[in-house]
Amino acid sequence: MNRDDVLDLCGSLLGAIEDYPFGDGAAVFKVGGKMFALVSLEGSPGSVNLKCEPELALELRDRHPAVRPGYHQNKRHWNTVDLDGTVDEDDLRWMITHSYELVLAGLPRAIRSRLGDPAR
Repeated sequence: MNRDDVLDLCGSLLGAIEDYPFGDGAAVFKVGGKMFALVSLEGSPGSVNLKCEPELALELRDRHPAVRPGYHQNKRHWNTVDLDGTVDEDDLRWMITHSYELVLAGLPRAIRSRLGDPAR
């Protein structure tokens, strides 16, 4: 997946909002006001920061050289994934969806209901 694919997938998730609180260099995707992805728009090939369960975050870092502790994030809960093509597309899609679902699950029930979350 390249940067455009990541931007498209993040933007397609239910209730996802794209924002630029840090300027034009990074797209932040939020659900219910909480960030689930930060996509670097500068440099090549780019990267994406994704939330992850702590034990799984360590496992993904061991499995993929392109996955490292979250840049400018809580390194226990966030990974940075370099978009260099070395992470399998299905794995990266799963990581993005996992991040989104973690954030969604942490939202109050009223917000999840308003978003139309079927797991509310």
